[in-house]
Amino acid sequence: MKNLALCLFAALILTSLNTQAQNPKRFFKAGEDFILAGNYQDAVEQLTKAIDLQPDYDKAYLARADAYEKLGMIRDAAEDYDRAATFLDKKQEVFYEAGRLYYELGDYEKAINRLDKSISLKRNYVEPYQVKANVLIAQERYEEALEVAHNALTLKENTYNFYIHGTVNKKMGNLEAAEADFINAVSEDHQHVPSLLALADVRLRLGKTDFALQHANRAIQFDNENQEAYVIRSKIYVRKLDYPNAIDDVSKAILLNPDDTDMYYLRGCFYQDFTQHANAVNDFTKVLMLQPDNADALYKRAWSYEQVGNYRDAIKDYEKLVSLSEFDGKAQKLLKEANVRLFELYREGNKPDLVILDPKPRDKQLLQYPKESKIVSLKGRIIDESDIKSLKIDGIAYPIEQKEEGWEFLIALDIEDRGDIFVEITDVYDNVSNIRYTINLTEVNAPYITIIAPYASDNGEIYLDSNDPDIYVEGRVRDESLIQTIMINGVLASYYPDELNPRFSANLNILNQNRIIVISEDIYGNRIEQEFQLNRDAALMSENNPMGKTWAVFIENSNYETFASLEGPSRDVTLMRAALAKYQIHNIIHKKNMTKSDMERFFSIELRDLVRSNRVNSILIWYAGHGKYINESGYWIPTNAQRDDEFTYFNINALKASLQSYSNYITHTLVITDACESGPSFYQAMRSAPEERSCDDWQATKFKSSQVFSSAGYEFAVDNSQFTRTFANSLANNPNACLPIENIVNKVTSAVDQNSQQEPKFGKIDGLEDEDGTFFFISRDY
Repeated sequence: MKNLALCLFAALILTSLNTQAQNPKRFFKAGEDFILAGNYQDAVEQLTKAIDLQPDYDKAYLARADAYEKLGMIRDAAEDYDRAATFLDKKQEVFYEAGRLYYELGDYEKAINRLDKSISLKRNYVEPYQVKANVLIAQERYEEALEVAHNALTLKENTYNFYIHGTVNKKMGNLEAAEADFINAVSEDHQHVPSLLALADVRLRLGKTDFALQHANRAIQFDNENQEAYVIRSKIYVRKLDYPNAIDDVSKAILLNPDDTDMYYLRGCFYQDFTQHANAVNDFTKVLMLQPDNADALYKRAWSYEQVGNYRDAIKDYEKLVSLSEFDGKAQKLLKEANVRLFELYREGNKPDLVILDPKPRDKQLLQYPKESKIVSLKGRIIDESDIKSLKIDGIAYPIEQKEEGWEFLIALDIEDRGDIFVEITDVYDNVSNIRYTINLTEVNAPYITIIAPYASDNGEIYLDSNDPDIYVEGRVRDESLIQTIMINGVLASYYPDELNPRFSANLNILNQNRIIVISEDIYGNRIEQEFQLNRDAALMSENNPMGKTWAVFIENSNYETFASLEGPSRDVTLMRAALAKYQIHNIIHKKNMTKSDMERFFSIELRDLVRSNRVNSILIWYAGHGKYINESGYWIPTNAQRDDEFTYFNINALKASLQSYSNYITHTLVITDACESGPSFYQAMRSAPEERSCDDWQATKFKSSQVFSSAGYEFAVDNSQFTRTFANSLANNPNACLPIENIVNKVTSAVDQNSQQEPKFGKIDGLEDEDGTFFFISRDY
């Protein structure tokens, strides 16, 4: 029991000591001591502890507010006064102090609220009137400020109240009333520097410069480190045209605060007015070093640059000012003046230049348009150092648009019965260009280039059959006009300049090249530059191919005007091209959707020239599309054929006639048509199944052959051809080094018979030379 009693006694002692240590008054006293010692941070800590222990400790709030203010923590101080006012709501001084601090913070609404509360608690309390007047001045509520300042004067006529009253009058432009207020203020206290300076400033504005100078001198006498005093006196000196003393005073102000850009700007203005532009430039430059986007300094420095002849830097400053005008209010006000100065600085005396973009002129002052043109377009670009004021053509003004490369225009012109036009261009400095253009009506189509030898496909690919570094190129240029130039890889081609649609030729070295470029230009400047890729795949084939150079020609007619359109021919040709990929076919020509005139021209002229120029030995012609068999004659149906008009069909006897014209160049001809029977007038039918031939039979490859293989149907083509499918499979699945046509004929005939379709026809082409040779498909591995 004795030990228990001792423990309880010790606990009571500790509790008592702890309570004494946590006494808020002890922390408050420590805080006050720290404030007296100037140790405000520690004071805040002690006073905060006191408040934490006793949240309604009003004296602690007031003391901490004082410490916060001395630390420069104004908002914390104002908020502590607000907290204290919660408990001291009858103390006008607390509301006044809060209002005063909110004024310093620029929180004017809260300031007025606290100050009004202070005034309501004590109507003759002058200090809140003074601060409220200053708040209203800051808000530019001058009428209200004047009333509050008047109330303050009513309560007490002293220097500061006269000073505030005069300040409001000065802000309102009541200069005489303000002068009287400041005189009264100085009478109350002749050493009150703010009143002296305000009186000097007002009398300067009233033109009383001598009196103003006296007041400024007295202010400096009482406070020779007052920057405002030197500034006001400098302005008085400027009014008296005493620029040296004015500049000297601003220099003294700068010494008091070397980082004040306003002082450098003011002195720069004085230097500028005093025509010391070099010094002005230096001061404005100092301003811009600290404030690069200061619009006023930019404009002033640019002006001084102009006066010393430094136009380049003047232009830079004006241009920067223009760029700032979008975002800077001051720059916007100066924009008009800057543009006026730039306009004069950019003045030049050169005439505008005109470049015609379309039509591209062959001669500088000659415009070429297609024959029979009436309304044409004219596009051009005006190049000038300055902006363009106007563009007129034959006295009529046209709009122009500014682009990166100059001023451009696109207009429609009526040139009917006109031989020329007159163009007048004027820039903003009234420099004028007058140009007369002659109108020449010509054809304006570019020439069309065709390569005949080596063969060039429609997609611009030239097929080479050897790896020789030198080739002979032959072609034709078609154009409405005479041809002025034909060049191949920079080499002039041979042709007759006086001949329309001339043929041309040239010998070229193509070692290490994969393309040739042909350029042709007619006499009117219409020009074409066409690129042809060199395909050397055929050159890699065996040079010992017994069939010689072998070509395949596919005619694919699918999109008909009056007959049913087909999908099958496209698939058939694709299937056949894939099957032929393993064989030595040096070139494939693929023609699609040919009209009757296309077919006639191709077989009678184009293919003849190609075969002859490219020294083709063997040719396979495959037709896929609609066909008809009428009166013992077979027809291929062109895409533009009329259903019941036999004359619009392509008679394959016309094909035979075309083949006869170049049979001297061809050893082996094979025509395959998956459309209809060719007819007895086209071929001589075999009396029995064709005998299969051997690749080792040199006579079969060296002697001429002219053969035809056609499906025997009398109906139009279908989209699922057993004929083509078996033909392609025979080629694709052949394991041997070569495959004679007879083998394929037998397989196709057998497959067609099994499908209960009419037997295809195979035979020699009647009228073409045939020496009992045959057509072999030679493998690439031969």
